[in-house]
Amino acid sequence: MIELKFKDQVVIVTGSSSGIGKACALHFGSNGAHVVVNYSSNEEAGREVVEEIRSNGGSAILVRADVSEEEDVKALFAEAVNQFGRVDVLVSNAGLQQDAPFLEMTLAQWQKVIDINLTGQFLACREAAKQFIAQDQSVNRNAHSELAIGKIVLMSSVHDVIPWAGHVNYAASKGGVMMFMKSISQELAPYKIRVNSVSPGAIKTPINKEVWSDPDKYKSLLQLIPYKRIGTAQDVAKAVAWLASDDSDYVNGETLYIDGGMTLYPEFADNG
Repeated sequence: MIELKFKDQVVIVTGSSSGIGKACALHFGSNGAHVVVNYSSNEEAGREVVEEIRSNGGSAILVRADVSEEEDVKALFAEAVNQFGRVDVLVSNAGLQQDAPFLEMTLAQWQKVIDINLTGQFLACREAAKQFIAQDQSVNRNAHSELAIGKIVLMSSVHDVIPWAGHVNYAASKGGVMMFMKSISQELAPYKIRVNSVSPGAIKTPINKEVWSDPDKYKSLLQLIPYKRIGTAQDVAKAVAWLASDDSDYVNGETLYIDGGMTLYPEFADNG
């Protein structure tokens, strides 16, 4: 019999109508979780994810929320609790890019990326932590009480450590995610809430199709990846699930790089 590692756990995945978020939602759904699929604007894509989970025997609902809006995030968690009674895992994934050279970047482009990629993480993680603590206080914990009462996995990027000219708003937001994650991990650990992040490198998703669909650009991209392949959304989803599982119960405040070695300074492989 296949072990369903998240059987009957309730998992919220923000920004899960496409890309890495979609892969995470599908993976948790296939492992027995009740999945809360979140979208901001593409309802049809979100419904397709829910239907795919359900068609494979899983459980899922669809909830619209803009993670940069406080009331939307509160409503997202309220609906999850209303439907399933609790929340066990948050995958704070929603993010976007609005690229421009620094000297030409508008305040609106800067603010939009910070609002979604960083403020959105703050709002989602805060509501998750509040919910974990509230539901833990409402029950009598028993012998399994050494395990975490809730798990949070934040979606960062290799650009939390690799500078990225032409994308300063994105890189700044992801650098902020790293220190935000570490700080709340330190603060929430006494409550038995685990907080970690994953930092994907080059992953084959719609956001970077322009690169991986062009043979010349793809060849150039591989020069940055020692492992010589682009990653898949499933590569990231499996890492996220491990961090959200009891298998990693003593892992807290860490960033797991899913990048094929992109952060290994590949240009120095031949002595620089």
